[in-house]
Amino acid sequence: MGNRAVFLDRDGTIAVDVHYCRRPADFIILPTVPEAIKLLNDSGFKVVVITNQSGIARGYFSEGMLALIHEKMHRELAKHGAKIDAVYYCPHHPDDGCDCRKPKTALFHRAARELNIDFSLSYVVGDLPMDIQAGRALGCKTVLVTTGPETPVALSDPPDYVADSLMAAALWMIGATKQTEVTS
Repeated sequence: MGNRAVFLDRDGTIAVDVHYCRRPADFIILPTVPEAIKLLNDSGFKVVVITNQSGIARGYFSEGMLALIHEKMHRELAKHGAKIDAVYYCPHHPDDGCDCRKPKTALFHRAARELNIDFSLSYVVGDLPMDIQAGRALGCKTVLVTTGPETPVALSDPPDYVADSLMAAALWMIGATKQTEVTS
């Protein structure tokens, strides 16, 4: 049996969704996110960020700048005792036809191989339909957070849960996991 994980989208889920976060100063963590991630860490989940970053292909920022943004994310979370186990990103343009841009699942599969993750024990959390679609394709439970700039009104394939914050999502996932453990 593999590890259980929570796959998190970055912009609109962990941090304020600014139009093409181009530098560390643009990266602002949403309220209660560090505490929610620490709660997930303490509950035995691997926490993995999967993010589309087409700003690289568009020439808005470099992979080096993205690394600096992610270093800031790690530092800010560490101040609260929280950690991200791994970050995977798609640098491609939406028209490139790659396999790693969500809702496609190549980055999730890479994370599963590298971190020994069992999708059936895991969750995908994000603020957009593409996050829910990816989670469904993987066989994960899905959570839509309404912390992004545009909350989808109706989804053809609704998530397992809708939360108004990552903290609410974390509490639900921990409760759902405990309930599953008791009934199995």
